[in-house]
Amino acid sequence: MTSIITGDIINSRNTSASSWMNALKPILNDIGETPGYWEIFRGDSFQVEIPAPEEALFRAFQIKAVIKCIKDLDVRMSIGIGTKSYSADKITESNGEAFINSGDGFEALEKNRQTLLVTTNQPAFDEEMNLYIRLLLIALDNWTVKSAEFVAVNLQKNMTQEAIAKKLNIGQSSVSERNQRSYFSELKEVEIRYRKLIKTYQLG
Repeated sequence: MTSIITGDIINSRNTSASSWMNALKPILNDIGETPGYWEIFRGDSFQVEIPAPEEALFRAFQIKAVIKCIKDLDVRMSIGIGTKSYSADKITESNGEAFINSGDGFEALEKNRQTLLVTTNQPAFDEEMNLYIRLLLIALDNWTVKSAEFVAVNLQKNMTQEAIAKKLNIGQSSVSERNQRSYFSELKEVEIRYRKLIKTYQLG
């Protein structure tokens, strides 16, 4: 089993491509090398493989946070989980259930005017997880730049409150306030539930 994220940048024409590429590429490079693991194509679209499906939602949250650190930008992403039946040198030329599920999900995003969802071959998993995601997006789609910056920093490894405050140049009392405004605790709860369901449905 593997997972594929297919995405595109919303309002990409409102800013230079270098601004969002410089934000996105460090996360993609942390996952793997291009073009085997990820590619940016058609100007503002991208596809990335996360071999461990339990990591896919975390990576999607990371991507959304860094993109929304740029004013007026957002990102649509479809997570597809399944098998990989054909592996090519380029991720965009590989194929399998995960790729099909990601593509089908991406079409659903545009129809439903939603910015994130997950598609598997387990309807019960999809129904539960996408309910959580849809409710969480009420907050995430409305992140301010400051909220997105807080989440992007908070999702880095081993970040204490002191380190977060120093990184964002704010007082420690403001860390708690930004945590509430960004709904970071709810984001983590959904991400933890996702990992548990991945194990329950043996999708990992």
